[in-house]
Amino acid sequence: MPRRVLSHPLSLLLLVTALFTFLIQSGELGTSDTTHRLQVTHSLWTGQPQVFPDEYPEFGLRGRGGRLYAWYGIGQSLLMLPADLLGTAASHLPWWSAYTNSEADPSIRSIIVSISTNVIVNVFTAFAAFHLLGLFGFSPRESVIGTLTLLCATTHLHYAQNMTENNYILLLTLTGFALHLQWLKTASQHALFWGSAALGLNLLTRLTTVLDILGVAFFILLALVFTRHEVSQSAHPPSSSKQTMLACLSGGTFRTYLLTAFPVYAAFFLLDRLYQYIRFDSWTNTYISVFAQEHREMNPALPADFPFNGSWIHGGIDSGILGPLFAPAKSIFLFDPMILLSLLLAVLLWKKISPAMRAFLVATFAMLAAYILFYANYLWWAGDFAWGDRYISSIVELATLLAIPLAIRYRQALGRTLCYLAILITAASIAIQVASLAFWLPLEIYQMNTFGPHTWVVFLRLKNIVAFTLGKRQAWGLNTPTMFSDPWDAAHITTWNFLPSLLRHICAAPLWVVYVLYVVWFAAALALCFASVKLARAVRSASAAPAKA
Repeated sequence: MPRRVLSHPLSLLLLVTALFTFLIQSGELGTSDTTHRLQVTHSLWTGQPQVFPDEYPEFGLRGRGGRLYAWYGIGQSLLMLPADLLGTAASHLPWWSAYTNSEADPSIRSIIVSISTNVIVNVFTAFAAFHLLGLFGFSPRESVIGTLTLLCATTHLHYAQNMTENNYILLLTLTGFALHLQWLKTASQHALFWGSAALGLNLLTRLTTVLDILGVAFFILLALVFTRHEVSQSAHPPSSSKQTMLACLSGGTFRTYLLTAFPVYAAFFLLDRLYQYIRFDSWTNTYISVFAQEHREMNPALPADFPFNGSWIHGGIDSGILGPLFAPAKSIFLFDPMILLSLLLAVLLWKKISPAMRAFLVATFAMLAAYILFYANYLWWAGDFAWGDRYISSIVELATLLAIPLAIRYRQALGRTLCYLAILITAASIAIQVASLAFWLPLEIYQMNTFGPHTWVVFLRLKNIVAFTLGKRQAWGLNTPTMFSDPWDAAHITTWNFLPSLLRHICAAPLWVVYVLYVVWFAAALALCFASVKLARAVRSASAAPAKA
């Protein structure tokens, strides 16, 4: 039985995903945002405060009873709860008492939380993407390659190492799309319920994911309209799945959707409002409004619409609308070049692809536009310390999902030139995402204080990698003053951002522990090579099976 499981493309895909996700970990949580969210997790079961007094006013808001509360939703904090319980228990084991008692960095707790959470989220994302691509009618080969492209050729790879809420949001949105499409194709109310639950759960992480709920509803409507149009234009009888989708155009099915999905969304929205009421004694406001009120009290010169007082377009390429597209430090075309391929293939293959695929492409690009517009006048429209534009990266990744599977399926129709272009864009995308893992993300942000805000961050990262490898950072002028203004940050941005390298650079762990970790790391790398070969063979076998039949 285990041998049969390990010969299945999906099982091997999940194993490969788990192994490479483990290999890229640094043991750190990635950003201060996630560190604060983990403290909220800790407060849920230890009685510790969400925010310590010495962190205020830089972080935290005054809430009910004058207590300090974290901003953000509670979604990612709940996600990390099992890992926090395990990591806290493990940190008290006698095996590394000397390391733990010295308050060394990274801590045992953060190592366990970051590695376990990132691996689990990435594995489930691979499963959801594979399932969704299969529902679109792609073969196991196309689905495996498409899933790996999503995981490794988009900013998803960066956030699998630097654990913000982005990948968790993408996982839930992917799951919502997959289960809603399954409902359309099979009329399964269980799929509709759990798909709605996945999208509703997103509301606890970031309230703006209501746009994802609207996007999936838009996808359903478009899929039905496009299917009806195709069937009406075709001389052939519709397939069973299309017949099921056409039946969904009845009023009774729309009623089923509303009666199933709306109560689920309402329940999660109520949970979000309850969490807001517990913290800030209000059912109607958001933490952004509390944040704005406190900062206007501390600085009366702030405008009444702070923090939504940014520029939509008058700031040039640094504005909230043009910035996500053209800013050298944040452009989606630089950080996620696969979006260019997705746009190109959507235009060229529009008449060849299925109605569901057309609906997905239109819905995801509409969601991307909606997110850009929503954050356009937000003062920190790009998410500050982030690789690319953090607030829209998840939906950008989602919009690229069909690109490579479509390129593989229609490679003959596209021609040799376009196929080579697809390979080139994919290779460049993988190189960019792998480069993003090399150093902790604030490196270029510190350097931009010297080089200027219009720095081409992706190319600066590549230069940093070459300079560090050759020992030329000082000679090439890459050691800027602000890089060393904070000793903790300086220690983390001047070494490779992988756990064995970081531990060796920090010099807190015994050297034998570092060597053991290197052995484990190389063993995992060998296992990844072996699993990748098995996956390639399994995919070839699965592709050849229909032909033999």
